[in-house]
Amino acid sequence: MKKVIIDSGFWNLFPDAQINIMTINGFDNHDTPETHQYRADLLAQAVKESAKFTSVDPFRDNPVVAQWRDAYSQFKKRKGARASIEALLKRANQGHVFEPTIPLVDLYNSISLSYGVPIGIEDLNKIEGDLHLGIAKGGEGFFPLGAKEDDPAREGEVIYYDNGGAVCRSLNWREAERTMLTEETTNGVVVMESVNAEQAARATEAMTQLSKLITDFFMVTPSEQFILTKEHPEAPLN
Repeated sequence: MKKVIIDSGFWNLFPDAQINIMTINGFDNHDTPETHQYRADLLAQAVKESAKFTSVDPFRDNPVVAQWRDAYSQFKKRKGARASIEALLKRANQGHVFEPTIPLVDLYNSISLSYGVPIGIEDLNKIEGDLHLGIAKGGEGFFPLGAKEDDPAREGEVIYYDNGGAVCRSLNWREAERTMLTEETTNGVVVMESVNAEQAARATEAMTQLSKLITDFFMVTPSEQFILTKEHPEAPLN
């Protein structure tokens, strides 16, 4: 059985972190016009709810943003790498209209904005062996969307990786094209990171809500939610 394994090196950096995991099997992720308005409304409402996380001026001083910037300062990364939630909140704060893309991406972006948490989902069928979150040795192969050349992980960077190389770099900053969600994806693994207790509470609530949203939209029931900590660093991946 495949597993999600959070390596000891990650806990050395973030001993109070929590990683929430859930798998989804047997869904149809094709974009259909019939659900466009529903997804557009879902994203528009999420943008409104996200305002509670961006009330401080300047933007970088908002707690969600500041906490993740501090977390990203703890490891080596490419200049400009930021948590996915910062990127989403920034766009929402600037008045960006989120147009529907593919269903599962729209659903998890709406939850990410509503709860102020970073969320990533990878194609479970494309994961080679166990999925790890840990510290890069350096050189782990990585091709982001549209890349024509390998852009390997840096030594000391926090990455998700499997037997095929890096899956997502700098926590949730950028994912590999190899494992990203597409319309053809039928099985996925959801990950949410937290680095303190307040974030962890929001993430657990967010994952519960995402599970309900997925059940209602796709008519499939996700797995139970696994909460990984330093004391319990593994979960099944199936």
